Amino acid sequence: MAHRTRIVTAPQPGGPDALRIEERTLAPAGPGEVLIDVAAAGVNRPDVFERMGLYPPPQGAPEGLGLEVSGTVREAGEGAPFRTGEPVVALVAGGGYSDIARAKAGSVISAPEGVELVDAGGLPETVFTVWVNVFDRARLAPGEHFLVHGGTSGIGTTAIQMAKAHGAMVMTTAGTDEKCALARELGADLAVNYKTGDWEAEVKSAGGADVILDMVAGDYVQKNLNVLRTDGRISTIAFLKGARVEVDLTMLMVKRQTLTGSTLRPRSDADKAAIADAVKARVWPWIKAGAVRPVIDSRFTLDEVVKAHERMDSMAHSGKILLTP
Repeated sequence: MAHRTRIVTAPQPGGPDALRIEERTLAPAGPGEVLIDVAAAGVNRPDVFERMGLYPPPQGAPEGLGLEVSGTVREAGEGAPFRTGEPVVALVAGGGYSDIARAKAGSVISAPEGVELVDAGGLPETVFTVWVNVFDRARLAPGEHFLVHGGTSGIGTTAIQMAKAHGAMVMTTAGTDEKCALARELGADLAVNYKTGDWEAEVKSAGGADVILDMVAGDYVQKNLNVLRTDGRISTIAFLKGARVEVDLTMLMVKRQTLTGSTLRPRSDADKAAIADAVKARVWPWIKAGAVRPVIDSRFTLDEVVKAHERMDSMAHSGKILLTP
């Protein structure tokens, strides 16, 4: 049986006004697929880049913007181990801004206990990203010093809480004193207003960092290397200040530092399923215990998607922006 849904597209790259709500007919769930009645979809920075024509979806991705959803199972295809009506969250390759989203079963997880289903729509993209880059690639260990830039972004609020739950000493940067206060409430031991303070000096004074999660790049890359301890690891997930940089690699060699990075969307279904298994095993217990929670900045209806992107573009938000069909 086919299904009707709204999706959000950007036929011509541009600002928030470029977004359009369109109707589509969805085919039934295929083998290994799940159709989800969306309770909420998270708005993420990659969605902005896609809207601007800078982040094309991978081949075969569902049409439309949106990379994460929460909701209930509408239909499970052959081999998908979910029942109709089951509350779930999912990482999707596209089409999350919708009434009904299509997901690969391996990227779908039963919704965690202790969080409202709508708020859980702000979990998959951020939790998957932090797990891969901080815990898998950068191998953050309990007792190590962790620094995340943009501490009150969706990624930042998640990273602070997950690192703290893991037993790390947590440092962050943010753009206002109010955002720094929120970061400390979430568990940051040090929060520096990068507009008024010298975060490089303050991180050095705190002993430096073993692991850095960076979404800024640009001139932050050299500063990150400067504050990174011996055998430290930097994981880059975005480059708001530019992807092309000039750095002095001397200390990287002397201190045996590692500079790495990753992007989630193009990874294989098998990779994403393995990440989902790790998240369910390691992060869901933290959520159940109340150590990690989605921080929600605002909610907009799907009809208000332009306003949601205006909020994202303003950089004034703290935590996740959600769309609720």
